Amino acid sequence: MKLTLRVWRQRDADAEGAMSTYEVDGISQDMSFLEMLDTLNEGLILKGEDPVAFDHDCREGICGACSLVINGDAHGPERTTTCQLHMRSFRDGDTIDIEPWRASAFPVVKDLVVDRSAFDRIIQAGGYITAPTGAAPEAHATPVPKPDADLAFEHAECIGCGACVAACPNGAAMLFTSAKVNHLNVLPQGAPERETRVLDMVGQMDAEGFGGCTLAGECATACPKGIPLFSITSMNKEWLRATRRAAKG
Repeated sequence: MKLTLRVWRQRDADAEGAMSTYEVDGISQDMSFLEMLDTLNEGLILKGEDPVAFDHDCREGICGACSLVINGDAHGPERTTTCQLHMRSFRDGDTIDIEPWRASAFPVVKDLVVDRSAFDRIIQAGGYITAPTGAAPEAHATPVPKPDADLAFEHAECIGCGACVAACPNGAAMLFTSAKVNHLNVLPQGAPERETRVLDMVGQMDAEGFGGCTLAGECATACPKGIPLFSITSMNKEWLRATRRAAKG
């Protein structure tokens, strides 16, 4: 396959960015999208040019590091992570636009790399449970109803890639935050911090400058792990309950 790539290049957060055009040839349909970018960078290095910076780590769809807007879609045309997107999703001769996540809370570091530490700070605000030190507790010491365990696992699948923010017309982080709140709040182990968790994490999310949620639903459509949209409404109910109790003192 021969492709035309229009790639966002930006030296750092303070520099002006622009799209640069590159031609790549000899691309196999069995390559992943990141392997295609590796091929592009090999050619740039051989020419003495600066390679395109992009985030990646496990390349197995687990870590959530890869983060690209491809032809206007977070992670590209398939509902998967960028590292698991293969070039068979494109055709010979295609022109592909490649950009970083677009959100004020995700400033560009260089080229296609953005700073997603805002997500880390949201988790630090309340994404933990009170756990005694010492030996591991007996696995059956705290019974968990299967529906609750399944719901917690469904939310725990969130890998924090940021596709929900990139896809949202408002740049909201509600799907990510709700996944992190709900997967702990539905479990008995998360009960001690249930109210403070949702208040603190939502408060941190707002402080990071993410946009407001209007339930457009683009976040759930783009999520590679299928976090459901009802996660947001569940968190909103938790937040309202906690806010009312806090107001009553």
